[in-house]
Amino acid sequence: MALNRKTTETIKVDRLNQKIALEEAVGSPYFIAHGTHPPTPMITGMKDGLPPYNIPFLEDIDDRLNNVEKGLESMDASGITYATVSLTCPGVEGILDPDEAVELARKTNDAIYELYVKSHPTRFGLFCSVAMKKPEEAAKELERAVKVLGAKGALINGFTNIDKDDVSNVRYLDDPVCEPFWKKLSELDSCPNLSQAAYGFGIETAGHSLRIMCSGILDRYKNVQIILGHCAESLPFLVHRIDHRMAIGIRGNNGPYKKSMMYYLQNNFYATLAGVRRESTMRNTIDEMGESRVLFSVDYPYESNEDAADWFDGMQMNENTRKAIGWENAKRIFKLT
Repeated sequence: MALNRKTTETIKVDRLNQKIALEEAVGSPYFIAHGTHPPTPMITGMKDGLPPYNIPFLEDIDDRLNNVEKGLESMDASGITYATVSLTCPGVEGILDPDEAVELARKTNDAIYELYVKSHPTRFGLFCSVAMKKPEEAAKELERAVKVLGAKGALINGFTNIDKDDVSNVRYLDDPVCEPFWKKLSELDSCPNLSQAAYGFGIETAGHSLRIMCSGILDRYKNVQIILGHCAESLPFLVHRIDHRMAIGIRGNNGPYKKSMMYYLQNNFYATLAGVRRESTMRNTIDEMGESRVLFSVDYPYESNEDAADWFDGMQMNENTRKAIGWENAKRIFKLT
């Protein structure tokens, strides 16, 4: 079955109509972005190399990744006034040829800008794609997208495949060759959105974030802010334990970091509610990171706008907290009016 795309109305919910969503996926007119390019098996040993999703779900996702009007209709029904869209995963990170990744990142950014931001400037913003196979080119495209297209930052779909003959050969953002990208990100005062979903991807993204924390990047570029989806991929729940165990080790063995992992989480990261429908999970994230660092999101079309809105709008919570998470934090971070 496909996801629910209608408000259930089992319990009457007063719709809040100012919500801002930040982790919303779209496709590319130039390549199939939800797999490697050219295609390779996603899971070794699985039939056709694909996870066992049902066909109606996949057909619905494929349609909505490239259907602006359906997206707007769903936003209207859910009280989402503004969404920052970005290329679905693995996106540019899954393009195996470096030069092609640079070209398709630029062309896709222009296409998403035309289809969404230029056509609907009051409804959509953009996180651009960048080709981290060539970090200097990624820095150039980030600057162009921010200054010319008005991009709010960059979307990085986890690690980057760097060997077209071996998809297990990957690069993480703490690699020293990525320094030009971090430097440009700091200069532009932009946010990267480090994104993945589901359990395995979430663990990878959490580990990726810890690598960035330990690398010293956030000490060199103190103004860099990173957005993590899915209530920061379990880090609010785990970070105290991580700090506790690292404290008994030999300082410097895990990298040249200067602060605790909790410090970086509370000062250099934001967490979205994308894919979350659990109040206790949200509360833990607020308790550990502060409500000023938690942001409403959905992960559309992989999640239902309507379900997310019913949950968030109908939940019992302090109204100032609801407004902060629902839209005020996003307005402040991205200077939205």
